[in-house]
Amino acid sequence: MRRSFAFLAAAFLYSAAAPTAFAADAAHGEEIYNSRCIACHSPDANRVGPKHRGVLGRAAGTVPDFNYSKAVKRSGVVWGEETLDKWLTNPQAFIPGQRMNFRVADPVDRADLIAYLKSLKLP
Repeated sequence: MRRSFAFLAAAFLYSAAAPTAFAADAAHGEEIYNSRCIACHSPDANRVGPKHRGVLGRAAGTVPDFNYSKAVKRSGVVWGEETLDKWLTNPQAFIPGQRMNFRVADPVDRADLIAYLKSLKLP
């Protein structure tokens, strides 16, 4: 019994520390995007927030014709799975002074959303 509890505790801690260590579901990520993100973002058009197609590998604050905060422009962040996970967990803590105040609390939802964003490749 004690060994089982230790294993479960270790598994929980590992999953909290590495949310993308499991197979993410891009289809579920698209559902999340369309229900939570689409009001401000689009894959292909700047809105309240910048467009997302090609976001992975892109330097933060570099989408043409979008008015970024100085904090994002100066951040030096390059969007990857880890940086997007930190951003979606708490944008203000990750880049103080930025303007997005929306969080995705569930690590599985974040991983799925990142998998969807990863699928939005440039043509």
